[in-house]
Amino acid sequence: MKAMIRLVFGAALLLAIIIGVGALLVTPAEAARCICPQIYAPVECDRGKVYPNQCVADCRHAKNCVPIGAI
Repeated sequence: MKAMIRLVFGAALLLAIIIGVGALLVTPAEAARCICPQIYAPVECDRGKVYPNQCVADCRHAKNCVPIGAI
């Protein structure tokens, strides 16, 4: 039973990491417009959209962004 719990937790953690890394990727067209540091300092903007940092949010014209988590 403990092995099953570890397996499920591990799979969930791996999925969260993959999704998080995917959020850092930008399309070539976006990369041509903006050059942002690959620093993870997430911000939440209008409509609950989360970006990996303020630079990425600005490049995507997001409004009313606030930092998420303790700094």
